[in-house]
Formats: sequence, structure tokens, C-alpha cells
Amino acid sequence: MGRVTARRPVLRINEHGTRTRPDTLAAEEPLEIRIDGRALSVTMRTPGHDVELAHGFLLTEGVIGDVEDLRSARYCDSPGPDGRNTYNVLDVQLAPGVQPPDTSVERNFYTTSSCGVCGKAALDSVKLSTRHSPAGDELRLSPEVLAELPDRLRAAQKVFDSTGGLHAAALFDSAGQLLVCREDVGRHNAVDKVLGWAVLQGRVPLAGTVLMVSGRASFELVQKAAMAGVPALAAVSAPSSLAAELAEEQGMTLVGFLRGSSMNVYTGAERITAGTAAAAG
Repeated sequence: MGRVTARRPVLRINEHGTRTRPDTLAAEEPLEIRIDGRALSVTMRTPGHDVELAHGFLLTEGVIGDVEDLRSARYCDSPGPDGRNTYNVLDVQLAPGVQPPDTSVERNFYTTSSCGVCGKAALDSVKLSTRHSPAGDELRLSPEVLAELPDRLRAAQKVFDSTGGLHAAALFDSAGQLLVCREDVGRHNAVDKVLGWAVLQGRVPLAGTVLMVSGRASFELVQKAAMAGVPALAAVSAPSSLAAELAEEQGMTLVGFLRGSSMNVYTGAERITAGTAAAAG
């Protein structure tokens, strides 16, 4: 398995002068996902939880709907310069009857650690129809529970403590209890790993849950949440306009700028319970 972190010397400059010291960096390596032996996607990711990453990616791209749609996932031989397996190629076998994805030029599956939809030809090609609509989900959240999520997410970011260079995503239940947290150099990879965990646990659709992310709420993260049936997405930073439009279209609750007791509810405000929010209004 590839390294989650790497060490290298750096020149440290501050008011006390300069010195050379070792620093810990978040690892970033390519992962090629194959479907039945055919290359589908290459993404730059932090090694670890690769099977979850592949399951989450295939779920959010509409290839699979649950764990029963996959037969197996295994690493292929991909030797590095030292002759050892890099574990950077993962082959996923679809279950009989499951249609493989369209890999035509109109839908280029190359992704980077910063943008999960780069290279896709047009917006229409990345808007997918979910099998698990969150629109009718009866989730209810109090502002007090939402306010606790950023700190709980941060407490679960173990690798971030040593590198300062990873995004994180986590699933919480309606009471604010942590279900799973994953870190990655790519925010979309962190979400795919969380959703892949849910696939493997047989928890899709993810009714009654909140997906919390450590950065901004982009269109692709709203789409990924909708594909898994997540009714609420919360972010410590801002959403994009397209993210808000998609969240409204999908019947999701979208919360941004979640910092302490302050937050902006962009869509789905009916899921936020009365009390503190009503009194403040």
C-alpha cells in the first residue's frame, strides 16, 4: 500500500533565522480504476481506502446503485522503479447484468485532486439522475447539532494534524454522531471514500444523514451526495451558485459557512428545526 504521508527536508525561515528541518507532507499518487480490465478513470489521491474510493466513484457516476452491483475489487500488478507493486491500479469487476459505463470522448473520466469534473465536455454530461432521491427524506436537524459538526470533523482528521494538507469529509446521523470520516488531498476523493464506505456497509441510500465537508460546497459534491441519497450537505465554506441550484433541484438541504453557531442555509430550510433559529429570526 502506498504511503499516506511522506517526509522531506525543508528550509524553515522565520524571525529567528533559517534552518533545515524535516517536514511531513500528504502523499499524492495516481490511482487508475479499471472496470472488468478496461481503464476507466485516473485520479490523483492520497493512498488508502482505495476500494472505498472506487465504490464511491462508481456510485456517484451512476454506474452502480449498491454493493450488489459489484462482484470484486482487486489491485493489479503496477511495479514502480524499485520493482515493487505501487498498488496504484485497481480493477473492479461488475456483477452480471450491470452495464459498464460509457467511456466515450464526451465523458472523459480523468480527474485531479482539485477538481473531480475536469475534462468532461459539457455541463449536461455531468448532470446525472440519482436512483436514491433525497427529496422526500424526513431528516430534521437542529442548529445546535449542526454547530457541533465542524469541530467533530476536525477532531477526526488524524493525518491533517501532521500534514495540514488534506481535505476531509464525514457522515453524521441526525443527532450529530460520527458514522465515518475520510481524508484525502482531493475533496471529491474524500467524499467518494465516505460514500464508498456506505456502499460496502449496505447503507445506501443514506437516509437521515448529513455529509460534512472541510472546504467549500461545489456542484460536484452536491451531485455526489444526491447520488447516494444524502439529504443534507454542510460545509465550513461557501457553496457555488450551481451547487445551490442543484441542491434545490434535488430537494437537498445545503448549509454553508458553518462556523460555530453561525451558518447560512441556502436550500431545504424546512429540515432545520425551530428553536434557536426561530428565536434568532
